[in-house]
Amino acid sequence: MNKRVDYSLFTLTRAMKGDSSEDTRLLKSMATEAKQYLLSFEWCREIKESWFGWGVGGVCAIFLFEIVPANRGVDSWFWVIVGDLPSAYLVLDGSPTPMKALDTYVELMQEWVDAVHEGKSTDDLIPVEAAATPENADLLQRRLVFLREKVLS
Repeated sequence: MNKRVDYSLFTLTRAMKGDSSEDTRLLKSMATEAKQYLLSFEWCREIKESWFGWGVGGVCAIFLFEIVPANRGVDSWFWVIVGDLPSAYLVLDGSPTPMKALDTYVELMQEWVDAVHEGKSTDDLIPVEAAATPENADLLQRRLVFLREKVLS
């Protein structure tokens, strides 16, 4: 167990339930997506355990994962954010809660949006699995505004 995290705030992913059967179905699908996303990286050998931090089915969800790293020097703990927005992982440092992880995610994605709008390189920014076009930046910007105004405020 990681001592920086208050596990009483979480539910094991396998036991999570949404506000309705449809929400539960969507969240379980998002948990699978988050797991597959993390396992797609060569530095992640396997997943030991996962916890549900927060989410709205089909919109956005935050999961905490403990992994078995494939290499030394790789963290064992990651947040994974998935939904109707680009998936991303974040290390636990500086983000001890799901909402802090989401806040960090929004900040990092905003840097990507700003760089695209300014015609700057996104090479050193958080990876986004979408072409760095103004249209994609605009779509992401709308989602970030929603998260800031409806979730993080």
